[in-house]
Formats: sequence, C-alpha cells, structure tokens
Amino acid sequence: MRHTAAVPMRWSDMDAYQHINNVAFLGYFEMARISLFREQPTHDLRTGQRRGLIVAAHEIAYKRQVVYSSQPLQVDVWVTDVRAATFLCRYELFDHGQLAVTGSTKIVPFDFAIARPRRLTPEEKEFLARWADEPAN
Repeated sequence: MRHTAAVPMRWSDMDAYQHINNVAFLGYFEMARISLFREQPTHDLRTGQRRGLIVAAHEIAYKRQVVYSSQPLQVDVWVTDVRAATFLCRYELFDHGQLAVTGSTKIVPFDFAIARPRRLTPEEKEFLARWADEPAN
C-alpha cells in the first residue's frame, strides 16, 4: 500500500529558470516520508531509548520540469527491500496529475545512544510491511 502526501511548493524553491530547483525534490520526499512515519511512535516515547532512523543514500530521476504552483504536489511513498538493518522508501511525485520525479531513500535504523546502526525491531518490520508496494508501470 502507498501513502500519499500533498506537499506544497515554496516560492523560494524556484530557480533562475523559473522552475523548481532540483535540490527541492529531496525536501519534498522528506516531507512525504515524515508524513508516513508520523503514525509510528518512536522508541523515545515508548522506552526512553534514543533510537531512530537515518538516511544513508538517495537516488532521484527527473522525468519533467515542475513550475511553481499554489497547487500542492502529490507524493506517493512506499517501502521496499526491507532487510535486517536497512530498507528503501520509494517515491513518485506528481505535478498536476503527471509523473514528474521518481526516487528512493535508503534508511538505516540507528541507536543514537551508542552512535551505531541497529537491527529493525519486529514492531518496525510489521509497520513497514503495511506500506510495502511495487511501482505502477
């Protein structure tokens, strides 16, 4: 299943060519990803432990330019490639109903108390399984 987030463009995201600058799209992906994970309580809230998720890598492909609009972008985000200590968030970004950008983010669970990666917990794997999906062709 995919999570869909309506992500607003900012006037400051526009570049000198009057289209959305390429770096802004990672921010749009981040907003959609945070929207997805907002539903999952953190370990800090439940256990007092300092655990979380960090970004290890991004991949992005631009399909068409996006021009600033007051209409929000639609960003679909879903999860693939869940492993013991990593997973991918994949994205499709639509501008006025047209696919404009695709991408992925490699996420690593992290224990901030010892500054080291950690394994996904069974609860985290269960949460991620709810958002597993494959891209539409």
